[in-house]
Amino acid sequence: MSTAAPVTSDEIRETFLAFFEAHGHKRLASASLVPAADDPSALLTIAGMHPLKPYFLGAATPPAPTVTTCQKCMRTEDLENVGVTARHLTFFEMLGNFSFGDYFKAGAIEFAWKLVNDGFGFDPDKVWVTVFGGDEGLGLGVDEETVDAWVAAGFPRERIVLLGRDDNFWEAGPNGPCGPCTELYLDRGPAYGSGEKPGDEDADDRFMEFWNLVLMQYDQKRHEDGSSTLTPLPTQNIDTGMGLNRMALLLQGKETIFETDQFAPLIALGEQLSGKRYEAGDAVVDKALRVIADHSRATAFLTADGVVPSNEGRGYVLRRIMRRTIRQARAIGIEGEVLPRFLEPVIATMGAGYPELVERRDEMLTWIRAEEQAFDRTLAAGEKRLDEAIAAGTFDGALAFQLHDTFGFPFDLSVEIFAASGPGSAWLEGDGLAEVEAEFDRLMAEQRERSQAGSRAGDHGGASAGSIAGRIAPTPTEFTGYATLEQHTTVAGILQQDGRTYLKLAESPFYPEGGGQVSDTGLITVEGGGEPTRVAGLVRAGDDQALIVEPAAEAGKAAIDGVALTAGQRVVARVDPVARHATACNHTATHLLHAALRERLGDHVHQAGSAVRPDKLRFDFSHPSKLSPEDLRWVEDRVNAGILANDRVRAITTTLDEAKAMGAQALFGEKYGEIVRMVEIGDGSFSRELCGGTHVRSTAEIGVFKITSEGSSAANVRRIEAITGPAAIEQLREHDRLLQAAAEVVRVPVDQLPARVAKLRDEAKGGGAGAAASAVDEQQLAGEATDVAGVPVVVARLDGLPPAAAKALPEVADRVKGKLAGPGVVVLAAPGEERVALIVAVAPEVVARGVKAGDVVKAAAAVVGGGGGGKPTMAQAGGKDPSKTDEALAAARAAIAAALGA
Repeated sequence: MSTAAPVTSDEIRETFLAFFEAHGHKRLASASLVPAADDPSALLTIAGMHPLKPYFLGAATPPAPTVTTCQKCMRTEDLENVGVTARHLTFFEMLGNFSFGDYFKAGAIEFAWKLVNDGFGFDPDKVWVTVFGGDEGLGLGVDEETVDAWVAAGFPRERIVLLGRDDNFWEAGPNGPCGPCTELYLDRGPAYGSGEKPGDEDADDRFMEFWNLVLMQYDQKRHEDGSSTLTPLPTQNIDTGMGLNRMALLLQGKETIFETDQFAPLIALGEQLSGKRYEAGDAVVDKALRVIADHSRATAFLTADGVVPSNEGRGYVLRRIMRRTIRQARAIGIEGEVLPRFLEPVIATMGAGYPELVERRDEMLTWIRAEEQAFDRTLAAGEKRLDEAIAAGTFDGALAFQLHDTFGFPFDLSVEIFAASGPGSAWLEGDGLAEVEAEFDRLMAEQRERSQAGSRAGDHGGASAGSIAGRIAPTPTEFTGYATLEQHTTVAGILQQDGRTYLKLAESPFYPEGGGQVSDTGLITVEGGGEPTRVAGLVRAGDDQALIVEPAAEAGKAAIDGVALTAGQRVVARVDPVARHATACNHTATHLLHAALRERLGDHVHQAGSAVRPDKLRFDFSHPSKLSPEDLRWVEDRVNAGILANDRVRAITTTLDEAKAMGAQALFGEKYGEIVRMVEIGDGSFSRELCGGTHVRSTAEIGVFKITSEGSSAANVRRIEAITGPAAIEQLREHDRLLQAAAEVVRVPVDQLPARVAKLRDEAKGGGAGAAASAVDEQQLAGEATDVAGVPVVVARLDGLPPAAAKALPEVADRVKGKLAGPGVVVLAAPGEERVALIVAVAPEVVARGVKAGDVVKAAAAVVGGGGGGKPTMAQAGGKDPSKTDEALAAARAAIAAALGA
């Protein structure tokens, strides 16, 4: 018997969750859009089962045998289609019920059919089901068990459609858990298509899929010939997914998702702000309003989960989404703030289900406003450049690169804007887009190459590293430096250019700068003896390299004129082992540091640049704020704990897919080949990264890790510099030496030095004219300013200052005035046992409004039985009655208010 259907998205969510909770499932809250720290295989949570993967894989024990969730999800692989179609979304909610070895096909189907009828009230005669129809390559026939389960649940056999592997077989990847799936569809009627059943041509809009039941029962192993071997899983699992927004469309009787209750307020606000109407026949307006509605939700939920705009990782995903929203808003005439205004209806419609939206509203607004302001500064200039291209009807990778590099336009945003124009649409048809993207990628690669090789290789007279290496010898150098530091090899060729000597070896143990790691240095000697040639640096050209060489000077001898090497000579190439090992220590330490930062600060931390040298390391990472002393100590201790663990460090050559499946960290936006090198520390649970650099064999070789500085590198990017091994030990020794020297100066043991310094400080406060400056928190005073007729005013009493401190009050007042939010007034009183010192400082702009420091200080001094004066901007006085200090300050405030007409 069908019941009244829920009508709001909140009701649909609750109906689903409450149904399964009533049938023994444990309700779990949605996990974050940022995946767990031990699951870095994806930037964002992409499916309802994503946070539950450890349970399906047997890596963790689930909280209950059966659970139900409504999971926040984010997918951006079809970002360019959002707004174009009425279905594509980035952010969405996925309802699901899950069984970990409990019920299987029959149970899942019974629950589904009961909820569809009794919970959602669908007309059972309009529901269709698809079932896996078998696949020869998998060696499987029709999933008769599922067909029988549907029939046993009371579903008519004639509305069960058999479909193939592409439609009804779920695979996590080429290897691993998999199984058939069965999907439920609602027939919306022939007005939506002529197909007569799911799977027919022209049936997609008529038969809308709304629930997918994945029946995990096999473990798949893919073979080189493309065939697969399936073995039964030890436990059979259920993973279902029902899109909440699609269910809202069906149950609310809407034509598109953008008309449902979660989206309608956003569309309406867009109409109000733009003065345009949705679905009034203007495709540009429709697209813009859909993009704004979808992307506003995505922005809200990403920032609520701690993601911040940046040029790295998920922060870059957020930045692309935000900038696409702003661009679409401007295109339909929405001026002023965009995303902050759309945040409010998102919170209003979704805050009840996701309280983090309400709790973190202010933090979200901070990030959103800052990013929007930054983009607005560059949008006009970038669009002007694009308008020129549109007028000329041309668009190429060089322009896309300029827009990205100079104006901060993501590539897809530039393409989207140009494609929306008349000439752009024609230009990008066929191979046009592929050509533009290829040129853009090439220029980006060249920029990375320049940044990597620039400091060592210098200017090559306009020639690229690739042309240098190729001109010396066409065959690429074989790099052998992972296995050895000494290589017997042949000189492939030598090139003299712009005062430099470039040399190429057939095989080379020298690492060329890349991935933040500097180039190796060392010596090349002719086999059998002879004068050595020094390798001062290298240039990288993809997998090829060229050495920058120069004569080597022996101790006490003059440098040899010229490099005495010729093509074809047999030589011995030796890497400087001390520098290589020190560099390797620092490189492995950056991996430990990266992992420790993510563990301490969160998954929003991603590498944003690095420099690995023999003497130190630098690591840039995305994070919005300064690290506290406690954070720095924790991170430093965590890295040193990893060093003390003496974990093995090994490099594994594998496929990109396999590395990602193992959780390897990769640089977002970096181009990787099919085969990659992954560096794993210990069992890999703490650190796995795709990396081509050199590393130590075990973490204990690093010795010790010491952070030397932490600061800002760019917007939302922090920078840590650190040292390891001998450099760190030497710094510790230097610190010990300085402490000992300081202790000897004040004639106390080192362990008594802090107490002695504190005593000297207190003594200085009692007798120095600068005592006030050291004893007063000027920033705190400035923060206590109150507004008087639009002027920030500080009126404060400073108790406990020594008598001599009064001499420094003018300096203190001036400093406090400089820390105010704008031109203001500072009044300070320092009462002692017998006298009170008064000081008034006024900004020139406030003097122009009638407030004069002399008048104010006289009004205050009269109360305490004293007098004084000074300039309009600074005046001081003294009084004989400290007991009336508060009254004097009140008189000063009244004088300021009167002068300002408040």
